[in-house]
Parts: sequence; C-alpha cells; structure tokens
Amino acid sequence: MSLQAWITLAVVATVVFLLARDVVAPSVAVFGGTIFLLVAGIITPAAAFEGFSNPAPITVAALYILARAVEKTGALQPAVHATLGSGRGTRRSLLRLLVPSAAASAFLNNTPIVAMLAPQVSTWAERNGRSPSLYLMPLSFAVILGGVTTLIGTSTNLLVSGLLQAQGQAPIGMFELTRIGLPAALVGLGLIVVLAPLVLPERRPATRQLEGGTREFVVAMRVVPGGPLDGQAVEAGGLRHLQGVFLVQVERGGEVIAPVAPTTVLRGEDRLTFVGRADLVLDLQVTRGLESAERQHVAHFDTAQHTFFAAVVGAASPLVGRTLKELGFRGNYQAAVVGIHRSGENVAAKLGEVELKLGDTLLLLSDAGFRDRWRDRNDFLLISPLGGTAPGVSRKAWLVGLIGLAIVVGAGTGQVPILQASLVGAVALVALGVLSPAEARGAVDLDVLLVIAGSFGLGEAILKTGLARDLAHGLVALTNGLGPRGVLLGLVLATVLLDEVVTNNASAALMFPIAMAAATELGRAPRPFILAITVAASCSFLTPIGYQTNTMVYGPGGYRFGDYARLGAPLAVLVIVVILVTAGVAG
Repeated sequence: MSLQAWITLAVVATVVFLLARDVVAPSVAVFGGTIFLLVAGIITPAAAFEGFSNPAPITVAALYILARAVEKTGALQPAVHATLGSGRGTRRSLLRLLVPSAAASAFLNNTPIVAMLAPQVSTWAERNGRSPSLYLMPLSFAVILGGVTTLIGTSTNLLVSGLLQAQGQAPIGMFELTRIGLPAALVGLGLIVVLAPLVLPERRPATRQLEGGTREFVVAMRVVPGGPLDGQAVEAGGLRHLQGVFLVQVERGGEVIAPVAPTTVLRGEDRLTFVGRADLVLDLQVTRGLESAERQHVAHFDTAQHTFFAAVVGAASPLVGRTLKELGFRGNYQAAVVGIHRSGENVAAKLGEVELKLGDTLLLLSDAGFRDRWRDRNDFLLISPLGGTAPGVSRKAWLVGLIGLAIVVGAGTGQVPILQASLVGAVALVALGVLSPAEARGAVDLDVLLVIAGSFGLGEAILKTGLARDLAHGLVALTNGLGPRGVLLGLVLATVLLDEVVTNNASAALMFPIAMAAATELGRAPRPFILAITVAASCSFLTPIGYQTNTMVYGPGGYRFGDYARLGAPLAVLVIVVILVTAGVAG
C-alpha cells in the first residue's frame, strides 16, 4: 500500500475507535477525520466538502421535519390505538404492533416512531399485566426492518444513494431496495413474533424500578420559624451540597419555587422537598433549623406544576462521560435527577458523582414543560412523562398525512425527485402552520447530517488512495473459491459487525468504497453489492448501542446488554441469508 493509503487507514481506524468508545460525538469523529485528510493533502477541499452539496443530507433534513410534524399532530395515533388492541395473546399482540410499525417506518424516520410508540406500548403492556420487555425490543427491530424497504426509510439509504451519485452512478430509486428489504422484513418479523416470547426475559422496566425507589427518595422538611435557617440563602445555610440528597422545591404559602437557586432565601414555615437516598438523609436530620414535615410522599408530589420524566441518554448527548455535578444539571436543565438506571439495574451511588453513559435512563423531576424544551435536542434520545394519557390527534393531522403521501407518490412514480419532493413538503408544513420555524429547525438532527456530509470525504480518500482496492483484494483472496456470493457474504458480515461499534451511516460510508472495489475486481456490476451493504448497514440487532432505536428502548424495557443477542443473533443470521439470496449476485 502507498503511504497515503496507510495514513487513510490510520485515520479510518481512529474514527472507528472514537465512534466505538463514544469518546466524542459521531459528527466530530467523522468530520474530524475528513478534515485531517484534507489538511494532510490526501483529499481536495472539493472532495472534503462534497457532502454538503449532495442531495442526501438536505433530503434527510427535510424528512426529519415531516417526521416531527407527524409526531406533533399525532397523525399516527388512530393507528396506534387500533394496533395495540385488547392484549389477548402475546404473539397476536406482537403481530398487531410490529406490522404497522414496520410499514410506517418504510416512509418515516424510525426514531420519532419509537419515541411516539414506546411510552404507549409500555403503559399498555403494564395495564394488561405484561412486561414491556416483551414488546419494546421487537418494536425497535421491526422499525429497523421496515426502514430498509424504501429509499426514504432511513438516512443510511439516502446516504448511499448520494455516494452513488458522487461516483457518477444513478441514485437509488424509491422502491429499488424493496426486492431485498421487503423479504428481509417479512421473514424477520415472522421470526420476531415466533421467537420473542420464548427468548426475551420479562424484565422490570427502568421507570418501574426507579418509581419504586422514589418512595425512598423523597423527604420533606420544614424551616423552623426564627431558627438559624430563617432568612438564610440556600447555599449560605448549607443546603446546597448535602450528602446524597438534593433540594428540588420550596413551597411557600401555596407557591412552589422550583428549581431552587443557591441564592433563594428561606423563610419560616417553608416546606422543603428533598430527593435522595433514604440511607443518606442523616444530613437533614441533624441540620439545625429544619424539622420533619408530615405525610409527604412521592405519590403526593405529582402536582400540576411538577411531574416525573424518564429520559434516555443517547450517543450524541453532551451528558455522556460527565457527572451531574460537572454538568450543573439542576441549574442547566431545571430538573432534579432522582434515579439512574443502567443495564437493567438502578445505580446505587451518590448520583451527582456517577459518570453518565450511553443508554442510561434518568428519572427526572421537573415542571410540565421539560419535554417540550428538550425533545428536539441531542441531550436526550427519548423523553417520556411517567403516567398521563397519550397525546390527542391535532386537527392538522390529515394535512400532514396528505403531504407525506404526496412526497411518497411523487418520488415513487418518478414524477418529482425525492430532494425536491421532500423540500416542498417541509416548506409546506411550515407555511401552513403545522410547525413553527423554530420547531422545524429543532426537528433536524444536525449530528446525523454532519456524519452524512463528512462521510463523503472519508469515502473519497478510501477510494483515491487505493485503500479500498487493497482491502477488496484481500477480501476476494480470503473468500477465494466461494465466488462472488462468497465475497458478498464477506462484505455483508463486515458491515453487520461494523454496525455494532459505529453508527449505521458510518458503517455504510466505510464499506461503500470497499464494495465498489470488490465488484470491480470480480468484474461484476457494483450495484447489487452496494444495495446489499445498504440493507445490511441498517440491520443492527446484536447490541443496544448499534442503532439509535435499540438505545431508546434499552432502559425503558429494563433490558440487560446481553438480552439483545438472544433475539438479535438469530434475526441477524436470517436477514443475512435473505440478503445473499435476493441481492442478485450469482456464482
């Protein structure tokens, strides 16, 4: 290999390492690698920034706006209520849930679908005496399978279509992936319905474990009139850094003060609510100027102003790798963390000193507007209020459905390119008042767009330096005697395994030039190979961190890390077999 190829290989390996270890956000890792290659003179500025002029990231952004409109207006709510049914029979319930969810995922981004359905499925399961763990992982897998059946089902499909265009190839058609993706989805859903009740354990979900623990978390105290704390600020009175407990609200004459600032001045008869571990509340019992208040309990704390939320930490969150104390969580988020759930268990430690990780579920106490403030940010992958009713259907839901249908029909029939159709749809949603401009901006996941745009530079470097050719040559030599289908198996396996340590967009971008080079070496048309790795890149079933929706249901389902392989391993094997059979690579 040439020196430039070695440098490119080192950069790609570094990017994969950073993505696998969640050292930085995916966009920083991918785009950082592209910038390094640019500075090193391996790729030109035009190649480095080609992704920003490609239709792929712009189309993805427009479709995010459509998905946000569907979520806001509750356009899928009628289907949700019809889907869940009465709960008779686990397999029947799974079938009723998974088929419509997969069908919706073929045309909508799967993240908001899971965000809408997961809380409702959890509530429905518990109401029917079942564990949500029997349904949430299958739901995630179903929307993944649905997403591989059409061009707009997932951002990965659009990324690969853009990469093909950059190489002078025709973009992927709206239903070109269907011949591979639909059989994979159908047999995959069948396997899930049959196997899930047999292999998935009935876990206690994070919200129930954390809610159960909150009976030990909430302590109410009263400021003694004329005592040493009467007239003192919270911090000056020593109530800011107590061992194991946090002051979350002050109630004074019917008025609730929350969050409580360090400078808040206390008055006699103030009712202070603390949240913390019951075995660490001794600080309160010996604090001069405080006395216990009667009959305060977490069940009585859910007022019109405050409620509990479950929030899942995602890969792009600034919370990953930092503690609540470092983040100044209460002040920055106007919420108090009363519990952390990780790998199927509550974290038994002083919460402010726990380093947060990908997939952690936080039980938060905040005001009713918490979800609206943070739902479109990367800080939390999923936010769901505990209890309450499902959102209703807006009067504009029909309008969202009509615009979505127009996008699919226009692009599917070839009358309008997908870029133009999605952009017109996004503009119409804002112009007609379905979304405000701020909501439209917030709906777009900038991290995903930067990963897509940055991937073009990495792919160009892998091709230009001959690294793709060398890796493809090694793959062909390794599978010597197995023919083109053996090479395809190697490409698909590499893509699926790479999926479990990096994002699906990154794995598709890294495998794309290798697949192109392998097809060239075999003297075959590259398109069947490219379509195969496109489907494989989204089929991440082995771990909770390989795909965003898997992470979203990790804590709410109460799963442990190894639970995913119980159902995911046989599903991955089956999908790989279907890809090999349907990809159209003979020999």
